[in-house]
Amino acid sequence: MSLYHSTRSRALACSSKDAIRTGIAPDGGLFVSDALGSEKYDVSALATKDYAEIARDVLGMLLPDYTPEEIAACVEEAYSGTFESSEVTPLVSLSDASDDAPGTYVLELFHGPTSAFKDVALQMLPRLMARTGTADSAQKIMIVTATSGDTGKAALAGFADAPGCGITVFYPEGKVSRVQQLQMTTQAGKNVAVCAVRGNFDDAQSAVKRIFADQELADRLSARDVVLSSANSINVGRLVPQVVYYFAAYAQLLRRGDIQPGDAVEFCVPTGNFGDVLAGYYAKLLGLPVARLLVASDKNNVLYDFLTTGVYDRNRPFFTTTSPSMDILISSNLERMLYFLSEGDCELVASLMAELAESGRYEISPELLGRIQETFGCGWADEDEVAQAIADCWGAHEYVMDPHTACGYHVLEQTTAAPEAKARVLLSTASPYKFPRAVAQALGLDVPRDDFACMDVLANATNTVPPAQLARLSDAPILHDSVVDIDRMAAFVERAAKKL
Repeated sequence: MSLYHSTRSRALACSSKDAIRTGIAPDGGLFVSDALGSEKYDVSALATKDYAEIARDVLGMLLPDYTPEEIAACVEEAYSGTFESSEVTPLVSLSDASDDAPGTYVLELFHGPTSAFKDVALQMLPRLMARTGTADSAQKIMIVTATSGDTGKAALAGFADAPGCGITVFYPEGKVSRVQQLQMTTQAGKNVAVCAVRGNFDDAQSAVKRIFADQELADRLSARDVVLSSANSINVGRLVPQVVYYFAAYAQLLRRGDIQPGDAVEFCVPTGNFGDVLAGYYAKLLGLPVARLLVASDKNNVLYDFLTTGVYDRNRPFFTTTSPSMDILISSNLERMLYFLSEGDCELVASLMAELAESGRYEISPELLGRIQETFGCGWADEDEVAQAIADCWGAHEYVMDPHTACGYHVLEQTTAAPEAKARVLLSTASPYKFPRAVAQALGLDVPRDDFACMDVLANATNTVPPAQLARLSDAPILHDSVVDIDRMAAFVERAAKKL
């Protein structure tokens, strides 16, 4: 059985169940398995498999201490009747292949209960988490997570009233869209706590990491039979389900006859915390023919600078943009990528993370940067380019996309396809109706002050339909109105834990 250990040390090895239950390694590192890539997926059989079959295969490979019966039950509970599309993540064609260019597609990841890509993983994580304990255990798990917009609601929807669990979500005050905020503050559930934080996402995420490292807090919670875990993509149980939809996209391309088994596909991924694109790298290690992974950033382009220069520097202005889920300067999952592409050099990763914590920057060797650039390309879009991308995509294809996806569309349009790519797939991360004002403005529509009136304007102009779960938010009662400073987040968690 393959074991998981920290990116920063191999001193403590554990099962995937323990890694999921714990969330983050005791030394602050992220859990990884050195067995990743030792087993390859047979892509020649993908065309005959639906999403659930692919999910069972991929999760079984990555989480080997779960039994096939446990994996099958998790997949059934997560994806049966919870997504609007039978494909779960349907593929939409924007342009056909030509003699001089591969076809371009959009992989829609937003057909789940909260209209964001996070649903794919966060419908799965509570099911995986529920199977990590023993039948006679009285211990409860408190999920603590920071969100830049979408993770919070998706985690709340997955964990609300889940047996043996509580969930506390922090979001940066004034730095998420109104729709995103309402999705969180109207969430029902006896085990749910939601709180705004005075600061930005990086402040909140760093504070959550400190909460996990607070041994005195852990001891007090342990006395009440409560342990902390995470729903952010730092949790391997959140990351692993995202690997599945890369294989699902490939399966759909095969069924269309647009590629043949073994053909390489290029993926363009809007990302801030590096989890969504890292899942594509995991898929590549599992044998998916990935030509290149394009990392698309917004104006907070710390990843673009790193991937082009080898210098990671978060000491820069923070911008609040129309793509709030990407407004991040500390991309936590980059640590896992550094581990794998440094060939498992825990000492290097630990030293780089220590430099980042101390000075806010680090620099990698030209050799390591070269290895990274063999797989990862990059680009970014400022606010004007995001708006133009939304308008251009609508004008060229009559396809409506949200600002995060538009960052990716801009990068895809500005980047020449990898020579071996037979198709290019843009991951669409959220419904445009989560950001109706930004989308309507980009399309040149009259924009009412009210977001829900704006949804109606956008629907009428584009002949599309807002997701019902978003449209009905306007009448939902506010259940959570707490706001705290960064240094009071731990106390808020402790109060929430007392209610479990």
